[in-house]
This record gives sequence, structure tokens and C-alpha cells, in this order.
Amino acid sequence: MQKIKLDAHLRITEIFFSLQGETARVGLPTVFIRLTGCPLRCVYCDTSYAFTGGKNYALAEIIQQVATYPTRYITVTGGEPLAQKACLPLLTALCDAGYQLSLETSGALDISAVDPRVMRVVDIKTPASGEVDKNRWANLELLTPHDEVKFVLCDENDYHWARQILHQHQLTEKCPVLFSPAQGTLDATLLADWILRDGLPVRFQLQLHKLLWNNEAGH
Repeated sequence: MQKIKLDAHLRITEIFFSLQGETARVGLPTVFIRLTGCPLRCVYCDTSYAFTGGKNYALAEIIQQVATYPTRYITVTGGEPLAQKACLPLLTALCDAGYQLSLETSGALDISAVDPRVMRVVDIKTPASGEVDKNRWANLELLTPHDEVKFVLCDENDYHWARQILHQHQLTEKCPVLFSPAQGTLDATLLADWILRDGLPVRFQLQLHKLLWNNEAGH
């Protein structure tokens, strides 16, 4: 096994303790590590403050800080965490330390080198996101039942498009699929009604942290 260099550095916007707001782990106390920087500019992005700035951390410093929180669940997010090369050794080091890990990624970058112990939560960017051309479709062939796929939907056209992608790539046979309304853009009840009308085998989700804390930084 390759030895992880704990002196490698990453640019970090924030490390904080909160409840997981999405995915199958929703509601679980979780440490979030938000990496700085993202090559995408989705129209509904709610973490644009993570595009720039941040602070340099050595891997050893990150591991030391997350150990101060009373949980074994960690989510590595961004920005786009995979845009930093040292994200991969960070994921492996945290797995080696015994944490249960999820990675939130835009789906625009290659996920093949991510440690297989990590739950990869892969976005598929819809037409209304403004970044549909950035989808790396080859990632879908790498998905396992351990992973999850997420669509953030802005309107009815996005919904029909996502439904087509769902069937075209047989996504629900690969892993759980999540449909979320873009906050302030698509009415959540409408999306729920469409899913029920069409009998889609997807998980409808609202972002718990936005309901509780109105998307304040640090939550």
C-alpha cells in the first residue's frame, strides 16, 4: 500500500461540525471538510464563497482537527474537492483512520482514483444549471451500489431531461438516485408530485441544513 504523505497540503475554506443535510446519511452528525476552488459555475451554487481564499492545511493538521469532533462520519465537499490533487490522499488517510467517508463531487472530474471505501455522491448537471456540458459521462460506468447520484432540478424541462438520463443509463440499477429542487427556483411540492405521477424509483430530498439554518456558513 502506498504510504500517505501527511505533510501534503490542501486549500481549505472551512472545517465544521453539523448534521448531514443530504444523501442516505441525512441527519447524521458529520464533520464537513470544504475544499477551496471549483472549475464550474452552476447558476444555483450556494457555496460561491468557496471559489477563492481559504487556508492551507497539511493532511496531518486536518486529521488532527476532525478528531476533536464526536463523530465517525466525514463529508469532503467544495467547491470541487477533486480539483485539488491532494484530495485523493486525504480521502485515503481519513479512511485509514477509521472514518466513514462521503465525497460530494460535481461529476465533471474523473472519480476512478477515489478510494473505494468512500461513498461518492456524484452530481449530474442539468441544462438549467448552466454546466450540462461539463458532465463526465464516463463516471457513470464507475458507479457502485455504495455510491449515489444527485440531480438538482431547476424546472420541468430539467425534470424531463433527468428522467431521460435516468432510463438511458439505467442509473437506479447502479446506485441510489436523488432528485432535489433548486431552492427558490423549483417548487418542492411540484417535484414531489411529478416523481409520484411517474413512479420514479428515486429518492426525493430537501436539504436539511437549509431548512434548519438557512444555509448559513458553518452549517
